[in-house]
Amino acid sequence: MGTAPNILCRDCFTLRHGPLPVSGRCPRCGSPRQIGDSELTHLSLAHLDCDAFYASIEKRDNPDLTEKPVIVGGGRRGVVSAACYIARIHGVRSAMPMFKALKACPQAVVIKPNMKKYAAEGRRVRQLMRAITPLVEPLSIDEAFMDLAGTEELHGGPAAKTLARLAQTVEREVGITLSIGLSFNKFLAKIASDLNKPRGFSVINRAGAVDFLRDQPVSLIWGAGRSLVAKLNHDGFHRIGDLALVSEAELIDRFGAIGQRLARFARAEDGRSVTPDSPVKSVSAETTFAADLSTTDALQPILWRLCEEVSDRLKQKAIAGRVVTLKLKTDDFKTLTRRRSLPAPTQLADVLFHVSETLLRAELDGRSFRLIGVGSSGLEDATHADPPDLADPGGGKRKRVEHAIDQIRARHGGDAILKGRGLGGTATRMSPSHRFGLGAASDHAEDNEGGDENR
Repeated sequence: MGTAPNILCRDCFTLRHGPLPVSGRCPRCGSPRQIGDSELTHLSLAHLDCDAFYASIEKRDNPDLTEKPVIVGGGRRGVVSAACYIARIHGVRSAMPMFKALKACPQAVVIKPNMKKYAAEGRRVRQLMRAITPLVEPLSIDEAFMDLAGTEELHGGPAAKTLARLAQTVEREVGITLSIGLSFNKFLAKIASDLNKPRGFSVINRAGAVDFLRDQPVSLIWGAGRSLVAKLNHDGFHRIGDLALVSEAELIDRFGAIGQRLARFARAEDGRSVTPDSPVKSVSAETTFAADLSTTDALQPILWRLCEEVSDRLKQKAIAGRVVTLKLKTDDFKTLTRRRSLPAPTQLADVLFHVSETLLRAELDGRSFRLIGVGSSGLEDATHADPPDLADPGGGKRKRVEHAIDQIRARHGGDAILKGRGLGGTATRMSPSHRFGLGAASDHAEDNEGGDENR
C-alpha cells in the first residue's frame, strides 16, 4: 500500500511507472484520483461495493435531494435500510432504529424503500460486471466479487485499469458510484473496498498484507459478528495481529470451526475462489411492526403472509426446504431464532405456517415483539417435495388446493384469493421495513431486497 512505482489515473486511465508526482495529480489530465502500488499490475481479484446504494438511487432520481441527508427506511418503528453519506456524518447507520436515526438527524428526508427499483438497478450493475468477466460472485443486491485473472489481453490492460473503466461506466450508465477493493484474495479485497468510500479504489498487496492486518480490530474480520467479537475481546484478542500469534490448532480448540478461518485470515490467507451463481442456502421473509405485538391473534395473520411469500419464492425457483426457521425480535431488540427440521422437504405455505406457528406459540409468554420472520433452509430440488403422508390424509388435498390458488394468482394477481388466516389483525398493514431475502452460499444474499449495505 502507499506510494509505489505503478501509478494509474482513475479518470484518464493512464498507467505509468514511477513515484506519485509531488502535486498528486495526473501529468496527463490533472486528475487527483491516482492509485499507486508496487503490485498494481499483478493483482486481479476485486470486491466492488455500490456506495450507499438505495440512497444513491433515490438521489439520482430526485436531484433536489443531492445536498440533503437521505434515509431510506420505514416509519418510526422501522429500521434504516440505507443512509447517504451526509446522513452518516450525523451518526445515522444502516440497521439503526428509525427513531434513533431521526433523533441524530432530524432534518433528514425519509424515503420508503422501493425494492423492485433497487433490485433492477442492482441487476444492471451486475450485467456491466459480467460483460468484463464471467467470474462474478454477487454477495448482495449491491456488491460482488470479480476475478479478472487472464483478462489483460482481452481488455488491453491489467485488472486495475479495467476496474477503473468499469467504475466510470457505472457512473455514466447507472448514475451511481461504487468503491473498489483490489487484492490477491477475497478477504482482503472486501476489506480494501471499505477503506476509502465513497468512490474509492484501494489496494492491499501481498508484500504488505500481514503488516496491514496486524493493527486492525478483530471486528474487521469477515463474518465476525457482535457475539464473536465480544468473545475474542474477552479472551484477549483485540487486534488481528493478536490472532496471528496463536497457532491454528489453539484457535480451533478455543472457537471451534471458525478458529481455522480466524487463523488463516490473520495470516492474510484465504483460499476461496470467486464462484459465480452460488447456490441459494435459504429463503426468508420478515417484517417490522408499526407497534409491538404479543398475541396469537395479532401475529398469526402476519406469519401466514410471510409463509406465503417464502412459499412463492421456493416454487418460483423449483426448490424446497427441510428446515423451517422462526425469527422474532423482542421490544428490547433481542433476536430469537427457533428451528425445526421436517421429515421431507416442502414448498407449501401451509406446512411452513403449521411449523412456524407451533414454534411461535411456544414463545408467547407475555413478551411483546417488534419483528417476525420465517425462513426455509436445507434446500434441495423440488422433485421430492411434499410427498403423500399417511399420517396426514388431508395433506394431499391441501397441496392441490394451494397449487390451484397459485395458478389463479398467477393469472389474476397476488390478491385474487386471500385465505382467511391471512386477514385480520395487522396482517395487511406491514411496515415498510418488510424484507425478503435469498441467502447464498457465501452467507450473503444475491437478491436480498432488504439487506442493503452496512457500509
